[in-house]
Amino acid sequence: MNQRPTNTDLETGAGLEAGAGLRDVQSQAAQGGSLGLGLLRLLRIKQWAKGVFVMIGPLYAFADGRLPGWVTLIDALWAALGFALASSACYAFNDIRDVEADRQHPRKRRRPIASGAVSPAQAGVMACVLLGLSALTLLGLAPLARPWVGGVLLIYVANTVVYSLVLKHRVVADVMSLSMGFVLRVLAGCMAVGVGPTTYLLNVTFFLAMFLAFGKRLGERRTLGSEQATLARGVQAGYTDDTLRLAVIATAVVVLVSYAGYVLSRDADYVYTGGFNLLWLTMLPATYGLLRCVHLVENARYDDPTELATRDRPFQLSAVLFAAITGACVLARHAGYLGK
Repeated sequence: MNQRPTNTDLETGAGLEAGAGLRDVQSQAAQGGSLGLGLLRLLRIKQWAKGVFVMIGPLYAFADGRLPGWVTLIDALWAALGFALASSACYAFNDIRDVEADRQHPRKRRRPIASGAVSPAQAGVMACVLLGLSALTLLGLAPLARPWVGGVLLIYVANTVVYSLVLKHRVVADVMSLSMGFVLRVLAGCMAVGVGPTTYLLNVTFFLAMFLAFGKRLGERRTLGSEQATLARGVQAGYTDDTLRLAVIATAVVVLVSYAGYVLSRDADYVYTGGFNLLWLTMLPATYGLLRCVHLVENARYDDPTELATRDRPFQLSAVLFAAITGACVLARHAGYLGK
């Protein structure tokens, strides 16, 4: 026999239904928050620090007296922002391509797409928006600089896409493609303020970037083992520990020799009483920082030199000292205390 529901039953059912509705709303809010956080993480804002390479050319040009003043550096900041947004778009595209491989990596599996926090479609939309915003930053540049910086930015995006599709699977070509991304940043910064990059600057940038990329591959083999590193990054199958160790050491030496050549070329600009080039003092933190990076990667303390730069205090101290000594020398020269 069917019984009519009592008021208590109705109230209980309504309460359960309301509770379920509340949980649905809370779940949707949590998912929305998780998506927002995932999209924010997908930007890889930490990597925007690479924008310093956009600023290097203009800063050294200012130090050499080739720029009229600090105001000109604002154009370089616009170029740096453009590259930051474009690089985030390229990272999103690369993560979409690498989602399965990233899930095999102990650290990369926590990335937004690999972890499922952001879908590939959502990441694709965000990448398109970022590219559009990157193009808009060109409006902050002088009219004559816009086509040049825009052209370099377009080459950067094309190089990154070709890397993600093809070159990342080619031994040595993968590292050279990544390194050209840094060189293009330097070129864009110089074009933004209307100065030419020196050969020293291009050499140091190119080989420093190669050092970082080879160091990352060596670090992965040290921390994961060659078999697991190959699962996470297919090109590792074409490398050996000895090859990567040799490449890391060779590129580190070329960086130091190239920078030493630059210091030597500035003997007349930074000489103090007695004929001592004070800029030579920057060789000390530069050498220490580079060789410490080699030591920590070789001993599996880090699998990525970029992570090392954001976490290792001695390395950070060497970078601060390098910048401080360089800045002091530049200020002293402009004040008339240095130079013949």
